[in-house]
Amino acid sequence: MKNGEKIKLFLVDDDAVFLKSLEIEFLQHADFVIETFATGELCVENISHEPDVIILDYHLDGIDKNAMNGLSTLDKIKSTNPDIPVVMLSSQDKIDVAIKCMHHRAFDYVVKSETAFIRLQKIITSIFSYKKMEKELNWYMNRM
Repeated sequence: MKNGEKIKLFLVDDDAVFLKSLEIEFLQHADFVIETFATGELCVENISHEPDVIILDYHLDGIDKNAMNGLSTLDKIKSTNPDIPVVMLSSQDKIDVAIKCMHHRAFDYVVKSETAFIRLQKIITSIFSYKKMEKELNWYMNRM
């Protein structure tokens, strides 16, 4: 994201209703540019659009049982651009799944629930606070 531009957000989920409701929530509460994808393959094909953050479903096999799952998609995203923060989203409330996602370099893991959107908002805010601090630290270090 460049100064003054909107945050570009990729939402990737095979559940069309959940995907649409998440998109509506983000558009109602903040000024984002949002691209939605029903498969990991479509997300990876469009990675050249340079999203600032990707929210990615863990399973992604609801439409096509042979579709690339969330972890494979995460690995492809990270091999293309390791700096894009990816937040994994799943209906599974299991610590081992969350740990597996973090080992694959996810920024965070959110369980799909009635509070998921609020949690996602907080995570996105923290991502950009961290990026701002990192930029200021780099500026300061370059001045020394």
